[in-house]
Amino acid sequence: MHARKTLGQHFLSDPHLLDKIVAAAELPPEASVLEIGAGPGLLTRRLAAVVRHVVAVELDDGLVTLLRRELAHLANVIVVHGDILKLDVPALIDAPYAVVANLPYYITSAVLRQLMQCVPPPFRLVLTVQREVAQRIVAAPGQLSVLAVSVQFYGQPRIVMRIPAGAFVPPPQVDSAVLRIDTYERRPVDVPSPEDFFRVVRAGFSQRRKQLHNALSTGLGLSAEQTIAVLSAAGIASSRRAETLSLAEWAALTRALTRLQLQSP
Repeated sequence: MHARKTLGQHFLSDPHLLDKIVAAAELPPEASVLEIGAGPGLLTRRLAAVVRHVVAVELDDGLVTLLRRELAHLANVIVVHGDILKLDVPALIDAPYAVVANLPYYITSAVLRQLMQCVPPPFRLVLTVQREVAQRIVAAPGQLSVLAVSVQFYGQPRIVMRIPAGAFVPPPQVDSAVLRIDTYERRPVDVPSPEDFFRVVRAGFSQRRKQLHNALSTGLGLSAEQTIAVLSAAGIASSRRAETLSLAEWAALTRALTRLQLQSP
């Protein structure tokens, strides 16, 4: 079995680490699990032993053949051949479901966006990702990014363990981390809609070197006076920068902008 560089494959085979990932997921026995990037099926077997149902998604043709042969005796495992970014996740699996994945680094952000917006969303995600990406996602105000705000809007992320590069075959150039995200049943902030919220967040981060009032004015097409008024209504100094705002402040900013738009002729 050879890893395909074009698919960003790095296989984790250490039994101790695989067991720790399953333990960190704390999966209830009645749950279903969507495994993304099942690889040779080492984690798939462990998941199948503790939950009701596993849907294992794999893009690599050769690995799909291997998985279907080696896991044929497991009645609670279905192997799906496909690209997770092109699949309708809620149609694949029954709720309540969790996601467990060893993600190729280059699709981490895209997969997170897809999963967080699913209806219904997974109740938990346990993802092996690049350590630097995991650290960005769990960042506090002062070091926030669009990715961090996006994830923290939908769930509570925490790093549960670090995995050194040498634990993978072939080893990647950087260390990895296992990131656990417990999604919220009710969002921690009140906003008119997620679309409005993320439109404001993207505008705020569109010019990270600039103060917030400049980025928002350009990104949202507001006049300087309108931007200052919105920031003032939200209780946010116009000289702040996007990475310093908390989730609650982004929500306050979104609500203030909505009020301004409703008042405008």
